[in-house]
Amino acid sequence: MRRGAGLCAVALFMGLTGCGVPTSDVIEAGAPASGMPGPAPTADPTEPAAVPLFFLTDGELTAYPRPATDAADLASVVRLLLEGPNEKERATSATTDLPRLTGAPPVTVTDGVTTTVTLPDTPTPVSREALNQLTCTVHYAAPFPRPSGEDRTPRLHVTGTGWTMTSPTSACPAQPSAGGLFHGDEGG
Repeated sequence: MRRGAGLCAVALFMGLTGCGVPTSDVIEAGAPASGMPGPAPTADPTEPAAVPLFFLTDGELTAYPRPATDAADLASVVRLLLEGPNEKERATSATTDLPRLTGAPPVTVTDGVTTTVTLPDTPTPVSREALNQLTCTVHYAAPFPRPSGEDRTPRLHVTGTGWTMTSPTSACPAQPSAGGLFHGDEGG
């Protein structure tokens, strides 16, 4: 222990002597450094992220922001969509063409451009509007990768009991944002 304390004292003395660097007077060089600006203020980390859930308003595809505790989990986001519009959304005429499910459906991403949502116990194909609701909700919850090279348009497969439907993400409107595509914003 004494030996360790002695080594620390020698190291401290060497650090304070500057290792032979001579002292100098104050050098006037203008204004003091202001440093790098700090990061921009962010949203409260305790608040869940808002994800756009696409419902129908007067038959038109419309994005409604909804808090999601796990916005990165596509199955959770799809489960929120399949629960249908909440009371506040229904008050603004939001409806859905999607079937009600009791649990979160399986969601898988394959080949980098295809996401598959399986709707168990759904014997008939969903409507085109329902397919667009799913496609756009999944697309904006976790944007599809943009593969380089060959034309591989990101797409969504929706499967049920004995059927499969496919939709390209190009069917979705521009990115919903505070710029106006969320329902209730001035532009939407």
